[in-house]
Amino acid sequence: MPGTTPLKVAREKSLVINVYRQEMKKIDLKPFLLLLASIHHFGVAQHDVSQWDAMIRKHQQKSLSEFKSFLSLPNDANFPEQLLPNITWLERAFSKRGFRTTRLSTPSLPLLLAERNHRGAVKTVLFYLQIDGQPVDPSRWFQETPYSPTLKKPVKGHQWEEIPWESLEDGTDLDWRIFARSASDAKGPVNMFLTALDIAESLKINPGYNIKVIMDCEEELGSPNLPAAVERYKEELAADMLVILDGPRHITNRPTLTFGARGIATATLKVFGPRLAQHSGHYGNYAPNPALTMAKLLASMKDEDGKVIIPGYYDGVKLSDDDKLVLSQVPDDEDYIKSKIGISETDRVAEGYQGSIQYPSLNIRGLSSGWVGPEVRTIIPAFAIAELDIRLVPESDPEHLLNLIKNHIRDHGFHFVNGVPTEEERIEHKKLISFTSEVSYAAFRTDLSSALGVWLENAMISAFGDKPIKIRMAGGSIPIAPFIKSLAIPAVSIPTVNPDNNQHSPNENIRLGNYLDGIKTCLSLLNEPME
Repeated sequence: MPGTTPLKVAREKSLVINVYRQEMKKIDLKPFLLLLASIHHFGVAQHDVSQWDAMIRKHQQKSLSEFKSFLSLPNDANFPEQLLPNITWLERAFSKRGFRTTRLSTPSLPLLLAERNHRGAVKTVLFYLQIDGQPVDPSRWFQETPYSPTLKKPVKGHQWEEIPWESLEDGTDLDWRIFARSASDAKGPVNMFLTALDIAESLKINPGYNIKVIMDCEEELGSPNLPAAVERYKEELAADMLVILDGPRHITNRPTLTFGARGIATATLKVFGPRLAQHSGHYGNYAPNPALTMAKLLASMKDEDGKVIIPGYYDGVKLSDDDKLVLSQVPDDEDYIKSKIGISETDRVAEGYQGSIQYPSLNIRGLSSGWVGPEVRTIIPAFAIAELDIRLVPESDPEHLLNLIKNHIRDHGFHFVNGVPTEEERIEHKKLISFTSEVSYAAFRTDLSSALGVWLENAMISAFGDKPIKIRMAGGSIPIAPFIKSLAIPAVSIPTVNPDNNQHSPNENIRLGNYLDGIKTCLSLLNEPME
């Protein structure tokens, strides 16, 4: 080319390259890189899932046999001696899988910590498991005992027919169920995790992180010793994130991730009437009835829509448009939910089921005054008792809410007493009430777009080929806030059991399909790469 020199050509090439670089900086390649990564991720997941299903079937008999032995151990923490064999069983189970176990002492039952490190791991995941179960009333269980794991198949009319345990050797119907206390809440997730560890070992899967497992023996008692223990054993429990294996899936029974849970506080109100129960003929229309006084007080706390009308009760709770979008993407069938629990209308604290559990609740969980049924008497009761529970959200301080309730009671003319009123108090005050309260544990919530949330979502896609249902906050309560506060780590719950498992009730059960899916879920966590 006329007039060109090697130096001029070099300068022109350099100019073109610089222009190209500047233009490329203007292009956001992130979406393309994410798409490429997702395509690669999806391809690997499909291959692995096929292999996992075969391995789960191979390990099924051994897993269910181990599960049966664990369910056979009574575990009501109201009787601490029942939990000790459970702890010993778990120490053996985790030790067989290469874990080091340590009992972390508390004023009552210990926490059990199991630890296992993996080559090349730089992060640590702490798993939370619950060991104790609700009390049982054997007379209301349709089997030998609540601690005799019983296999049943569905029959007409929502009934269940017992079948031999040996039926599992000839095949498995995914709708068969195992009935026993703690089958779902929460020994099922324990055995799912143990079986996933066995399968990972068979497949030579090396988790990309170190594992710690903390096991709570007093969850159904409100984990009274957990906060102090987590603070005391911060070094032993140190981790980068917390995964909770607990709870039922969404009502559709699709794979679910839950990013928070409401906390819980409780209060007991006792309104006093005459010193002793009085004859309603002699003193009716004369002696004030404490049951009626209590009823009026409780009614004054809510309006016809079920909203708490105590000023300031919902302060701080605001749902953004993004929050509302997250809630709207949960596939709730409101008509089905109402039909399932047997109601025609709902309270209108917020829009829909998901909206309602974003706010603190005020629930009457029990009422007592006088006698009813065969023991009914024509009397004016001496007292009335109301048991309340308050489900907490992260924006609400429990002590503040309890004080709001106390101030509301005071504003309605009540005089607070300690224990039983004195004679002077009975003479001087028309309305007498005692008030005791307890904060069990606080609420927590983790951002859906957090690194933990993304990692778990990818793991669920690997296992099931589709995105899980993501729930911003569950309505129930679990004792996780102490970990978040003391260890400064995010937490997400992975519920695995069937929604209709009769949790906390007689004839608790776990569906076999959910049990096997739970193994797959845990296996996906062990296999999923961690950034």
